[in-house]
Amino acid sequence: MKSNSKRRLLAAEDLCRLKIITGLAISPDETRIAYTVETISEDCRKYFAHIYMYEIPDGESRQFTFGEVHDGGLSFSPDGKQIAFVSTRNKKTGIYLIPSDGGAEKKIAEEDGSFSRPLWTPDGKSLVFSFRYNDSYKETDEKKKSEAPVYRHITRLMYRLDGLGFLPQDRFHIWKLEIAAGRMTPLTKGKYDDVQPAISPDGKMVAFVSNRSVDPDIYPLREDLYLVSIAGGKEKRVPTPAGPVASPSFSPDGKKIAYLGHQFPDDAWGVHNYHLWTVGLEGKPAAKDITPKFDRQCLDQTINDLGEGHDWPALYWSPDGKRLYFTASDTGSTHLFYVSSKGGLPSRITKQACHIRAYSLNGKKRYFAVNRLDLRNPGDIYIIPARYDGDREAARLTELNKVLLNGIKIPTVKEIWFKGYDGTDLQGWLVTPPEMNRNRKYPGILEIHGGPRVQYGFTFFHEMLYLASRGYVVLYTNPRGGAGRGELWAGSIVGDWGSLDYIDCMAAADYLERLPFVDKKRLGVTGGSYGGYMTNWIVGHTDRFRAAVTQRSVVNLESFAGSSDIGFLDRVEFGGHPWENPDGYRRMSPLTYAKKVKTPLLILHNESDLRCSIEQAEELYATLKLMKKRVEFVRFPEEPHGLSRHGRPDRRLARLDWILKWFDRYLK
Repeated sequence: MKSNSKRRLLAAEDLCRLKIITGLAISPDETRIAYTVETISEDCRKYFAHIYMYEIPDGESRQFTFGEVHDGGLSFSPDGKQIAFVSTRNKKTGIYLIPSDGGAEKKIAEEDGSFSRPLWTPDGKSLVFSFRYNDSYKETDEKKKSEAPVYRHITRLMYRLDGLGFLPQDRFHIWKLEIAAGRMTPLTKGKYDDVQPAISPDGKMVAFVSNRSVDPDIYPLREDLYLVSIAGGKEKRVPTPAGPVASPSFSPDGKKIAYLGHQFPDDAWGVHNYHLWTVGLEGKPAAKDITPKFDRQCLDQTINDLGEGHDWPALYWSPDGKRLYFTASDTGSTHLFYVSSKGGLPSRITKQACHIRAYSLNGKKRYFAVNRLDLRNPGDIYIIPARYDGDREAARLTELNKVLLNGIKIPTVKEIWFKGYDGTDLQGWLVTPPEMNRNRKYPGILEIHGGPRVQYGFTFFHEMLYLASRGYVVLYTNPRGGAGRGELWAGSIVGDWGSLDYIDCMAAADYLERLPFVDKKRLGVTGGSYGGYMTNWIVGHTDRFRAAVTQRSVVNLESFAGSSDIGFLDRVEFGGHPWENPDGYRRMSPLTYAKKVKTPLLILHNESDLRCSIEQAEELYATLKLMKKRVEFVRFPEEPHGLSRHGRPDRRLARLDWILKWFDRYLK
């Protein structure tokens, strides 16, 4: 460990020097862990991801793949001798195999489309996955693929999706790939998306999830569980209650399927908890919620700025079928749990505050391989025994960023609790500058998360550490309406944005002001997406902040309903469609209060953002400019909604630079 005097401050560019684990898989004999590490090119314009192998008995790690590639979706063969993975190379995506001892990878399929993680059949002869063709897959002229079509004929509501752009005409279906022949065969067909396959222990059946309601675009939570033979043929629906279905997993005896879901098909996003359910293949025994009293989401809802998250997590049965293993978001952490397959209260495996971002079980399932993050570590591979209080014997296997972080003065981050105006206990994290002089007064910044139903937590957040390294006291907190504290907490702002969430943010500002080392006259506020909404709301309702930065924000809920890729789904959140509740939409829209804005506002927005369209920023900027307010507008070309998490790296750095410059101008 370097002495503190020889360390430097964290730089924005350190974001491009981090090594980020993006996936992992443990071998059937539990002696090897394959994992992928994402890095950024020297010019900070591209991402690469390569496969590494950690040999547990030797305590050594080796890099398996190289070059300008992006590998992921790792899956060990049943005998542990090979790894199947998905790779993008030369702008094409395919499925590859590589020996688990190392060696040359072999391409076995390549198509112009999107592959999910491949799953091995028990005999090791085939792979199963979901796949969708891009519209250009039949083009033989490579130059034409980059040209826009003459026109687009739109007939669906869900015709585009942030980060993907215009959706292909093809739908996701379940496919089988015979490895020896290199032949891909569709197991399902039709006009609906079929996703999340799982293979029965005997290899004869494939379970998958599909929404075949009258209009899946309008009713996205009306999903069902289906079965199809590994040879294809007629599909059979497995009876489950109305509501979402995710992450199916066969029991070891092949008689049941576990899945994540709930029975509220018209739920506002993220309010009702995804629980663990089990169901017999013929609907007998009937579908049963086996965690009915567990008031937590069985999902990872902890956010940071190290990459896109919120993939559907895997569910694992114990070899004897008596337990199920899963993750859940709980008061700022994402923990590992297990529960009896007969039902009951779950037991927590990880006790220390942390963020389990990925995990894998295999073979005898004696222990987990996990990617574990915390406030000072952007992620490393750990082994954790698969039992209650397992992290007491957790072993850290990698230290990917040790050299980099040992040379940096990392700011202090600590969890805090404080009271809201109505006595509610509120959780947050306070970041203070390195070597802070407590006799000084520092400017403060309040950060507000997006969602709203996600949570800040015990994970590594470069942005917060960077701002603190530049002389700010940063507070990020979880107001009501977010995740991690149950259904009542999550649902408290449905139909009433800008209410309890606003007063909780003001309580956080009060906490900042009361700190003896914070200058209460030099406070800033920022947030993105819903956090941008709340930033806009705040500056329209108080002038206590000297500067604000709103990012990829929501401004006008009426126009958002039609301009967002999924805005039409917010009818449940906001009490109907805009024409059914016009007064409510206007009351909850920050644009309504633009004339009251006195705080200097910087607007950051991404030109290819389909979640919160840039027209939201344009409305706000034009309105404030016409009102002679202090406002500036920075647009990032080509970038979708998630610029801060996985946009082009040089633009991520530019974004940080603009935030810092704006706060420096008004707070220093």
